[in-house]
Amino acid sequence: MQSIDVEQEIRSFVIDNFLYGQPLNLLPGDSLLEKGIIDSTGILELVTFLEAQYAITVEDDEVIPDNLDSLQNLTAFVTRKLNGTV
Repeated sequence: MQSIDVEQEIRSFVIDNFLYGQPLNLLPGDSLLEKGIIDSTGILELVTFLEAQYAITVEDDEVIPDNLDSLQNLTAFVTRKLNGTV
């Protein structure tokens, strides 16, 4: 799967579930937490989505901002998981 596809799928999920379909000027490197787009409950929803959508397991120690706090970080994390490099 191309990382561009992963980013688009994650972006769509974030817009549909946290921004209620309202497009936002959300750049790939923007912090989802700092922009108030997602909170701790939202992180759990996001993890559930990632696990279901990509058939991956997100371990407790992987639930960190470096992996989950931006579209860029999420895309890189999912791509590494899919390639078996995490």
